[in-house]
Amino acid sequence: MWSNEPRSLPDWIEDTYQTLVSGASDQQTALSYDQAQDLLLADEEFPDEPADAEYAIERLLDSGWLYAVDGELRITDPDH
Repeated sequence: MWSNEPRSLPDWIEDTYQTLVSGASDQQTALSYDQAQDLLLADEEFPDEPADAEYAIERLLDSGWLYAVDGELRITDPDH
């Protein structure tokens, strides 16, 4: 049976979103993939594996928390 309930993300991926929001400057709502990965890998709470950063970014893209435009990642709701 299908549900219309939004699926939540694991806490560590939601934390990833907050790290990206915090790492973006006040007026900046776009990051390159490299900037996003660097922010995540620099965070002490985040795993040190680049594959984990890629996975988290992909899950955020898949669930609409981020979107990609012209090779940049855009933050959909920085006040989230």
